[in-house]
Amino acid sequence: MLRRGGVGRHGVRLSASSGIDRAAAVRQALLELVADRGLHGAAMGEVARRAGVAAGTIYVHYADKESLILTVYAEVKRDLGLAAAAGWDSGVPPEKRFLGAWHRVHAHLVERPERARFLLQLEASPYGKAVHQFEGEVAGLWSAMIAELGHILVDLPPDVLYDLALGPAVTLAASAGGSATDDSTLDTVARGCWRAITR
Repeated sequence: MLRRGGVGRHGVRLSASSGIDRAAAVRQALLELVADRGLHGAAMGEVARRAGVAAGTIYVHYADKESLILTVYAEVKRDLGLAAAAGWDSGVPPEKRFLGAWHRVHAHLVERPERARFLLQLEASPYGKAVHQFEGEVAGLWSAMIAELGHILVDLPPDVLYDLALGPAVTLAASAGGSATDDSTLDTVARGCWRAITR
């Protein structure tokens, strides 16, 4: 049962005045369906059913499926960027800075493995190119971190650097199904990622 002003199914915050936050419920439903079934398993009717809203409600908040997908992607990438940047300290040696960010990204995704699976599905889809062009404020977070390390990074496009640096963190979190990989393995992978992106 939903209680106004609380948190409902899927961690969606409820509004005291209007009940469920329908836009957030729709975003969460799409994320879960794409994570579990891929893009083809995330028909808008199914998104509406899982979100507990009428199909037309989706279009009150989002122009079309692509707009919804890109909004969810931007939200997931923003949260990843915030997790990575949370302990970023310019006074710390670059490798230690990177390793801390890598571990924070992995930990963030282990807590919500559906986000890791969503990213894997989306970035390997025809939306892949579009999502990299839609990052907006997210790109600013990554760009700032890359700029600080720029003098020691290999000369590759930013999306390739991202894939080499953090792709394994996403893959491990997705395949772990939310369970923790041992710290030694995580540290070995993180250090391998560092070596892959530095001169």
